[in-house]
Amino acid sequence: MARQALDREDFELDYHSDTLVLGIGNLLWSDEGFGIRALERMHADWQFAPHTHLLDGGTQGLYLLPYVEGCRHLLILDAVDYGLPPGTLKVVENDDVPRFMGAKKMSLHQTGFQEVLSVALLRGWTPEHITLIGVQPETLEDYGGSLSDTVKAVVPEAVQIAVQRLRAWGANPQPRGNQLPDRERITLHTLDITRYETERPSASAACRLGDERFLPTP
Repeated sequence: MARQALDREDFELDYHSDTLVLGIGNLLWSDEGFGIRALERMHADWQFAPHTHLLDGGTQGLYLLPYVEGCRHLLILDAVDYGLPPGTLKVVENDDVPRFMGAKKMSLHQTGFQEVLSVALLRGWTPEHITLIGVQPETLEDYGGSLSDTVKAVVPEAVQIAVQRLRAWGANPQPRGNQLPDRERITLHTLDITRYETERPSASAACRLGDERFLPTP
C-alpha cells in the first residue's frame, strides 16, 4: 500500500494559548532546574482549562518566541539570583520581569529569555499579565545533581502561588484525581526527579564539574 502523503499543515505547531506557563532552566545543573521541576510538580498535581499551555522551555531561548507572542497571560518559573538567602521565593510582575531576569545572569538561558521578552515586546506583543515566580538558588556547580534540599523544599509553595495566579487568570485549576501516566508527563520519564536522583552515577564514575570532554586540560 502506498504511503499516504501528509499535508504541510499536519506538521505545523499551534503556538497560540490564552495562558502560557513556562518552566525554564537546566536540569543538569542542580538548582538551575527549579523552573522545570516546579512545572513538573504542577503538571503532576493539577489540570487546567484547555486554553492553558504548560511548557518545559529548558534553555531554548529565542525558540520560545512564538509561544510567548501567542499568549495573553505568561507565568514564568525560574531560578533567579535576587541576592537573597537561598530558597527565598520572590514574585515579580509585569514591567519588572525583564529587569529582574537580566539583573544578575547566572547562565546563558537567562540572557536568552530576556531577549525573548524584549523582542516580543518590540514586535508589538501586549500581554495582559506577566508573572515571574523565582527562587534564590543555593547550588549551581553540581553537574548532574538534583535540586538542593533548600530549594526543593519550596517547590510546593511555588506551585501554590502559581495555581493562585492561574485561577485569577481563568485557567480553572483542578486537582488531578489520578496519577499522571508517564506518557503525559512534562519531562521524559527518564528525567523524573526520583529516578534522576536515585540513578545518578557516583562521583568516581561521573564528573561533578561538567562534561569531561569539554573541560580544559592542564
